[in-house]
Amino acid sequence: MPYTPEAEPPLTPGAPLAPELRRQRLMRIGSTATVRTINLPSIDNNVRQQAENGHISPPTPASPESPTFMTASGFTERTSLAGDDASRNYGTLSQGRSTEGKKSKHPYQFLNNVLHRSNSTIGTVRPTFREFRYSRFAASRPISAYDPPVNVKDQEVDGGDAKINGIRVWYSSFTSIDWLHDAIKDSLRFSRLRNRKSVRARVRLAFDRTLGWIIVTIVGFLTAVVAFLVVKSEQLLFDLKEGYCQDSWVKSKRFCCPPSLLGRPRLWSEVFSSPEGWEATLVEYVSYTIIALLLALASCLLTLYLTDSTTFVTRKESGVASTQAQMDKDSDGSVPQPQRKVMYYAAGSGIPEIKTILSGFVIHGYLGVRVLFTKSVGLALSVASGLSLGKEGPFVHIASCVGNIVSRIASKYELNEGKRREILSAACAAGVAVAFGAPIGGTLFSLEEVSYFFPPKVIFFCAMIAAITLKMLDPFGTGKLVLFQVTYDKDWHAYELVPFLFLGVFGGAYGAYFSKLNYWWSKHVRGKTWLGTHPIAEVLLITSLTSILCFLNPYTRMGGTELVYNLFAECRMGSHSTLCVSNPGSWENAGPVVNAILTAMIVKGALTIVTFGIKVPAGIFIPTLGVGACAGRILGILMQWLQVKNPDSALFASCKGDLNCMVPGLYAMVGAAAALSGVTRTTVSLAVIMFELTDTLTYAVPIMLSVLVAKTVADALEPKGIYDLVIELQQLPYLDYKHEYTWGKIQISDVVSRDLMSIRVDDDNTVQSLSEKFLALVASGAHDSGFPILRKDGDELGLRMVGYIGANELEHALSIVADTPEGEIQFQAPFITDAASSISSFAEPAGSYPSSDDPFDFTPYMDQAPLTLSIQSPLEMLHRFFVKLGARYVVVVDADGLYEGMIEKKNWLAFLSEMEKKE
Repeated sequence: MPYTPEAEPPLTPGAPLAPELRRQRLMRIGSTATVRTINLPSIDNNVRQQAENGHISPPTPASPESPTFMTASGFTERTSLAGDDASRNYGTLSQGRSTEGKKSKHPYQFLNNVLHRSNSTIGTVRPTFREFRYSRFAASRPISAYDPPVNVKDQEVDGGDAKINGIRVWYSSFTSIDWLHDAIKDSLRFSRLRNRKSVRARVRLAFDRTLGWIIVTIVGFLTAVVAFLVVKSEQLLFDLKEGYCQDSWVKSKRFCCPPSLLGRPRLWSEVFSSPEGWEATLVEYVSYTIIALLLALASCLLTLYLTDSTTFVTRKESGVASTQAQMDKDSDGSVPQPQRKVMYYAAGSGIPEIKTILSGFVIHGYLGVRVLFTKSVGLALSVASGLSLGKEGPFVHIASCVGNIVSRIASKYELNEGKRREILSAACAAGVAVAFGAPIGGTLFSLEEVSYFFPPKVIFFCAMIAAITLKMLDPFGTGKLVLFQVTYDKDWHAYELVPFLFLGVFGGAYGAYFSKLNYWWSKHVRGKTWLGTHPIAEVLLITSLTSILCFLNPYTRMGGTELVYNLFAECRMGSHSTLCVSNPGSWENAGPVVNAILTAMIVKGALTIVTFGIKVPAGIFIPTLGVGACAGRILGILMQWLQVKNPDSALFASCKGDLNCMVPGLYAMVGAAAALSGVTRTTVSLAVIMFELTDTLTYAVPIMLSVLVAKTVADALEPKGIYDLVIELQQLPYLDYKHEYTWGKIQISDVVSRDLMSIRVDDDNTVQSLSEKFLALVASGAHDSGFPILRKDGDELGLRMVGYIGANELEHALSIVADTPEGEIQFQAPFITDAASSISSFAEPAGSYPSSDDPFDFTPYMDQAPLTLSIQSPLEMLHRFFVKLGARYVVVVDADGLYEGMIEKKNWLAFLSEMEKKE
């Protein structure tokens, strides 16, 4: 439809241009539509002030033909990230200061002043219109707020080697970050702080060095507070299904009826009927089921309506490749856009997505305040409903949300995605620390399972702060960090290595087949039936099934954490636990206990297969530990029965006649560790977590043996763990650095993309021609891609690489000059003073870099030193470029240095996926 001014939303002076408005401006390039413009009061005031001082003549009133009547993009795209006009909501450009030196005030002004000093100022006003307009861009270059402007003084301090390879704008959702750019950027920032010798600079440098410690301290403290609130809420809501405390509604059963017996919980059967008989059982069952359905329904509704991925659109998003774009081509000439799969950010455990984010993938909103609230509240509701899921895994997601939110207070992490992932890695360690009370195990889990690059030493400090805070809060009233933290006073014996080995085999087999069955259920049943389109009905159906199967069995009816605690517990004299067999040598006493535990194991295992993946916050740790602990407890009871029946056997000679020399709880712990290792494929971190749970290294050998055997068996039956299968199911672009590939006869020439769209510097590149190329690139689904910039190599037929410009950077630059479709775009190569240039692609080209005030010069957005690899290089080297260096793209050249093509990270991932399928 033809464009009319009324069709566009009102423009607010000073507000960053919205992605949808930026998309509309790009779509109208070259059309006859009228592009609305707005007046710039700040420019008029500046001109008016200088006119009063006699520097220039007074300006005429603003009109569409007036020089000072500039476009919306020319003003809004320069709005500061923390200016007075706009909230700190991810603007795009840095705003220059007034010549009078007035500083903008905003909530983060203190940290902004401490961390970095803005060097951009309003340029001198020129008498002519063209010079006046370009002076505006020179004063505050329309660049992204992700890369703050660099003044002349900083360029002299930095030198050529430290120069950032091109300006970057904010990364859009579902794109990968540039690890190399962010690393160079942080090195540049730190070198500026270190090279300044003033007292203020030294204070800022000291503060910068301690900033990471301050942030992780806050992250650890807040993570423990959120975990405390979730645990307390879950305890109260879970016990509410059976009754309530007469002393206070806000007390759970554990605190309502302590050993002093000051109060007791009142059952619903006592409220609505007699406390005994079948009527009481019926009332308890109905109330149990109804409350469970209400809790699960509330959790599901929060997840679906608050964390739908289509509702997360920030100003960081691409205006054209945003999730709001449609597949069908509209009549006004808009380009068809690929539809992305809808995600519910609070659903599941979040660990697969956190792994993908830490590997360099961007998902805006996934670690925001809204998701933090929904995940915390929904987790307490879903666990309290009695579903076969746990809360320990989602604590990693919750902690990452806290880390992401807290890191925004400092530009050091807010404006550097690579540095921010260091805080996220530390937050993951804090999440595991509060989940299992294991700060060392949490640190190792972050390094082994989720972190892509080795984070700094603050990771352990963050886990320690979280564990200390949670211990002080004491959520269970026992002084322990977790409920199932136990101690044993007996040692293990050599003959027990055989049953421990058997538990390792069981854990590996269970983990492999659980992963296979859950993947099959999610893909073929949930994904291809009406369950996939009716998530609320699926949650209610599974909750009803869980209530029916779990109500009658006491071990399935209790919470997952409480079940694991009872299975781990050691039977001592005077113990009243139903899991303790009064006469271990009598099968009449041991048989019913074994049957009850076996039933609980089968029910829990089956329900976990269909429950994990529903649209509620759900973890996999506790259900898996419960299944493994059930198997271990059964084996422990059998071994105890065998030893009591044959006390004089040579096999039990080391017991020396002691009929209580074996601990069934130890078998439960070994089985739990083996099952969790089989499902998640963790080894070292899991073993250390178990050591911290028992407060001793006495059982290091049994646990390590079962964990290693379980992982070996599981890898043989199913190469991928549950998290890797979820990543594959959701098609997340995660590059597994642990996987080893066999390349065979495949060469780089078989992988390189030679038909990519490119930009030739010797062609006439206009705003309209480049916008058409950009829209064609996005329409092909390659919004995470870009354009190689090439030039002809003298009289030769080959082409040489001048640079590379990403799709986000090109979109940003085009949106600024969208009002001039016939304007000619320039890409200037650096002036080389040394004829013998370095072959290495890591170094910047020597010489002076062009500095242009012209907004039609896109050179500042160009990466002039892209990572380059010879076409004769082995594929393993290319793979290391993506894995170890975190490259987004690699340029392939021939033996003479001529351009052959490019290999982008997502294309490389697609190639590896196809190669795995063939294998």
